[in-house]
Amino acid sequence: MKKHIVLWCGLALASVMATAQVKTPAPSPSSKVEQQVGLTDIKLEYSRPAMRGRTVFGNLVPYGEVWRTGANENTKITFGDDVKIGGKILKKGSYALYTIPGKASWEVIFYSDTDNWGNPQKWDESKVALKTKATPQSMPFDMETFTMMFGDITNNSVELGILWENVYVGIEIEVPTETKAMASIENTLNGPSARDYFAAAVYYLEEGKDINQAKTWVDKALSMQENPPYWMLRQKSLIYYKAGDKAGAVEAAKQSLAGAEKAGNPDYVKLNNDALKEWGAR
Repeated sequence: MKKHIVLWCGLALASVMATAQVKTPAPSPSSKVEQQVGLTDIKLEYSRPAMRGRTVFGNLVPYGEVWRTGANENTKITFGDDVKIGGKILKKGSYALYTIPGKASWEVIFYSDTDNWGNPQKWDESKVALKTKATPQSMPFDMETFTMMFGDITNNSVELGILWENVYVGIEIEVPTETKAMASIENTLNGPSARDYFAAAVYYLEEGKDINQAKTWVDKALSMQENPPYWMLRQKSLIYYKAGDKAGAVEAAKQSLAGAEKAGNPDYVKLNNDALKEWGAR
């Protein structure tokens, strides 16, 4: 019995030791910054090494070599819309941010592969989505911890700032606020779309609400389209039939049937044939 107890205690202790984990502060803690610029969302994820008495640029971070721009995993920046950097378009999505620091100029690189720990084992130029130049500026103080920030925010642009040691590098990012705002204004002032009217009509049909209002809305939806699709015409036939307009329902069902046959959709062919038979039109 005593042997069994000793064995059990040993196994329990081994299990605790196997699952125990010492937690200590990360030497380069991670950071996440989310910023809305105009109507565009931008997210930045990076790790923050410290100087710790070291000379950074030209030593810890050599000039003329690709730098991960931070520590640990890729520094990653995500754009919710296409943006413009250095006069060039960068498609929306996520990118690893690499730089090549220099005394008089930095090269900033947006790399489409974001799953590297530091620099890629093999650099693939085809994954470079955009390159631009930036001019480093001297700061009158030292920034102990590597820092990235969004500054000079306007409706149409933002400056992505890189700060470490006594160096500041700013990269201007332009966002499509005017294009998005004008499209929103135009869509709103033009009133509901055909799909809006159609969705409202189908909701009223399915929920047993005012069927005459549903009929008005489905007519409006179809009138806004040059060639209404067969699936919309199918709903029109159901709304008309429920509203007591059998002739209109039959005509809509025939139009929907023709469209479904042309599109090769057997489900809607059967639905319309069954309805026409039920309504005495077959």
